[in-house]
Amino acid sequence: MSDTALVYILNGPNLNLLGTREPEIYGTDTLDDIAGRLDDQAQALGLEIDFRQSNHEGHLIDWLHEAQAVGAKAVLLNAGAYTHTSIALHDAIKSIKVPVIEVHLSDPKKREEFRHLSYVGMVAHSCIAGHGAKSYELALDVAARL
Repeated sequence: MSDTALVYILNGPNLNLLGTREPEIYGTDTLDDIAGRLDDQAQALGLEIDFRQSNHEGHLIDWLHEAQAVGAKAVLLNAGAYTHTSIALHDAIKSIKVPVIEVHLSDPKKREEFRHLSYVGMVAHSCIAGHGAKSYELALDVAARL
């Protein structure tokens, strides 16, 4: 691994469908579009990113553990629907020292009531939500300042 600070960017279920999934809520940017912009931004900030997506909760948990093991500077986590259901993700975040920044394209507080509870947010360092794809860029700026 290089001497450049590493930031993991983890994406949960259904985010592989960005660009076509409910564009009125999530926008038209694909996950690849977002990853490309973040690559450029990370270089400008002197960071290295590891961008991943899985529809499986266990992968997200394993990757959080991995971020700790490799000494990542931070994790940006858009856990998708697992945000509102996963005590296992909550416990994984709580068990590592790497700061986790919760990321959402939409603002869960302005959506259905079941989205108002965030198990991720209970233990995350901070949360960036409601700015569309720009939420990731804002979160990477926060990570750079940690």
